[in-house]
Amino acid sequence: MNRVVITGIGIYSCIGKNLIEVKNSLYTGRSGIVMLPERKAFGYQSGLTGMVERPNLKGLLDRRARMMMPEQAEFAYLATREALDMAGLDNDYLEHEETGLLYGNDSSAKPVIEGIDIVREKKDTMLLGSGYVFQTMNSAVNMNLATIFKIHGVNFTVSAACASGSHAIGVGYVFIKNGMQERIICGGAQEVNIYSMSYFDSIAAFSQRENEPTKASRPFDRDREGLVPSGGAATVVLESLTSAQKRGANILGEVIGYGFSSNGSHISNPTVEGPLRSLKKALTDANLKPGAIDYINAHATSTKAGDTSEAKAIDALFGESRPYVSSTKSMTGHECWMAGSSEIVYSMLMMQNNFIAPNINFENADEDSAKLNIATETIDKEFEIFLSNSFGFGGTNSTLIVRKWRE
Repeated sequence: MNRVVITGIGIYSCIGKNLIEVKNSLYTGRSGIVMLPERKAFGYQSGLTGMVERPNLKGLLDRRARMMMPEQAEFAYLATREALDMAGLDNDYLEHEETGLLYGNDSSAKPVIEGIDIVREKKDTMLLGSGYVFQTMNSAVNMNLATIFKIHGVNFTVSAACASGSHAIGVGYVFIKNGMQERIICGGAQEVNIYSMSYFDSIAAFSQRENEPTKASRPFDRDREGLVPSGGAATVVLESLTSAQKRGANILGEVIGYGFSSNGSHISNPTVEGPLRSLKKALTDANLKPGAIDYINAHATSTKAGDTSEAKAIDALFGESRPYVSSTKSMTGHECWMAGSSEIVYSMLMMQNNFIAPNINFENADEDSAKLNIATETIDKEFEIFLSNSFGFGGTNSTLIVRKWRE
């Protein structure tokens, strides 16, 4: 079995457009959440969202390439450029050395709606143009990145709701561990346009704390009343240890555990047993006891039921060792399809820079969160091993364990 290492990371999110900006936001506990009046005017019950600026890719990509990309592919392109630069992988290398691409994405709402509106008005599909075909598919991110970066290895999209980005990294880890690929670009992307989250808003999933946007996302807090939608993209370059050493790459960390499960019950209501199975599988895969985990980046989205079930699962396994716990969603909101990958990047930045980011807005514990060792402020601390949880609608669960690099 190959050891699987991380040689590059990249990020484009509401708390920063690159690794330096994001690291500073994590350390200072800066929220990227705003209230947009245009969302209210459109018909949203809640106008809250993570603020992710759409990038200008002129000068970086030609017009034809840009025409094929929905916004989440644009985010993913920038995150992937940053990760590949860190990993020391250029297009010439990728074209001649087989490399894979596994990216998490579960929607592409804006081009679908815009395209259908054109047909409804003009009664002529010929007015759509070729770009819409490639923008509208769930696999839009993979199609665009694989073309731009000249990918010749495994190439498919992982669609698993809010665990998509985490499962993409987990599957990439399994492929490399078993010798099927030497390196894989993994990640997750999430659109933030006005069409993308209206269905979630319709089921009253979002916080209504519009007068205090930066305090709206309150994972584990007793007074939480809904999540805040957000997005962007995050990329993690996975590589076999042999490949990384052969290239002389700078190794950042090692993926040592991947756990997964399905709740097998209600399509949206969470359980304790499903996440608990995922946690246990990850620890078994890593050959670790619970006490070895220094920090847990929780899935906790700021919903009553979701945070409660995760707190119970964490306490059941880590009640004695009590590792630090925080949800970076307190700053970013819920980044949905990208969250499982961005939270690996966030945790890697913490581990590299010897701090644990705070779970901001945690003011009053409830009976379950009171049992956890939640970091309420930035903690300057070296740590060796972190665990990241991601759970999604349909009862899909993913857990990843990463260790700081050591020979």
